Amino acid sequence: MTTHLRSLTLASAVLVALAACGKQEQQPQMPPPEVGVITAQPQTVPLVRDLVGRLTPYRSADVRARVPGWVLKRTYKEGTQVKQGDVLFQLDPAPMQAELRQAQGQLASAEATAKNAKVVAERARSLAPQQYVSRADIDQAEANERSAAAAVQQARGAVENARINLSFTSVIAPISGRAGQQRVTEGALVGQGETTLLTTVDQTDPLYVNFQMSAEELQSLRAAQGAGGVSLSDTQDASVKVIMQNGKAYPQAGTLDFSDVVVDQATGAISLRATVPNPETVLLPGTFVTVEANLGTRSNVFLIPQAAIQRDTNGAYALVVGADNKVVRKEVQIENRALDGKWIVTGGLAAGDKVIGAGLQKTKEGGEVKPIPYEQALAQQQQQQQGKAPAGAAPGGAAKPAQGQAAPQGERKDEPSQAPASGQAQ
Repeated sequence: MTTHLRSLTLASAVLVALAACGKQEQQPQMPPPEVGVITAQPQTVPLVRDLVGRLTPYRSADVRARVPGWVLKRTYKEGTQVKQGDVLFQLDPAPMQAELRQAQGQLASAEATAKNAKVVAERARSLAPQQYVSRADIDQAEANERSAAAAVQQARGAVENARINLSFTSVIAPISGRAGQQRVTEGALVGQGETTLLTTVDQTDPLYVNFQMSAEELQSLRAAQGAGGVSLSDTQDASVKVIMQNGKAYPQAGTLDFSDVVVDQATGAISLRATVPNPETVLLPGTFVTVEANLGTRSNVFLIPQAAIQRDTNGAYALVVGADNKVVRKEVQIENRALDGKWIVTGGLAAGDKVIGAGLQKTKEGGEVKPIPYEQALAQQQQQQQGKAPAGAAPGGAAKPAQGQAAPQGERKDEPSQAPASGQAQ
């Protein structure tokens, strides 16, 4: 009896195993997942570098007292625009006026002496033929004449110098620009022994933006230019864009106007400078900004959507569909900035590579996939997302009827009905 039961049990187990195998053989094989691919095509893109820069005035001039005197008044408003030649400070002119009058008196005396010396010399020369005067007297008279004429020139120079010093009592703006804070107040004695700083005038339109670039990177770019992959612009043709501290781009582009030829030993960088228009005084000197320097163009690169580039401990990589529709991993090199939402791939890809950009979650390295155009895959994903959350869906799964629309016939309130598929009539 026991042997018979064991035989029946063994036979049942065999039948169950055979039935399971039959079901597995009947199950159809899953088709390979669809993935959206981008065909890599070589392109030429701007060669842009993001660098840190600092704004400085186009011109900056110290306004100093050039003669000693008391400050009577300040004639400008601090922080406003002034024009070259505008009076900024007025010093007490009385001492300089007195010096001018003294110099003018000395000039008048010298002119009188010179006039008398000329008359004496002419008289001596006229009496020479009659030998009424000796040759020595004539020579002395002519020497006195020349000496008196030189004294007149010296006195005239003193008068001119006194006039200049008097004009310096009106301290003017040496350049046009924005006048800064006053450094002295009314009543201060300035110019005693040294030129006293009164204020500073800065020209803020245009502005300079000074920045540095790694000498090593610049050398690599020049080497790439020699190989044909990079085309560097001339200094006068390179443009820059200023990104302000709030993250917004300044609307007016600047122009690179200076590139140093000496590497800074402390930083290993080369100094660069650009000129940026600033008519509305939006940019302020001394501000640190980000400079997007357009140095030329880079060719034979690939623009790949950011979603297609992944990273791990080994670096950046992309999944590519091979000739047999198998997924292949490729290590890539990318720039540190994106262009129009796409990474700039400079190495690792070849023209014609099918880079997977959509459906990455359904793939694995070595697996088989079905490639479709990237745009088509994005459209399908959008349709699926819209289908998962139809507008007005009820919690029970049934779509709420629109206002004024009757509920489907045969639907009971105590039994939830299944919502119709999108596009079907109710």
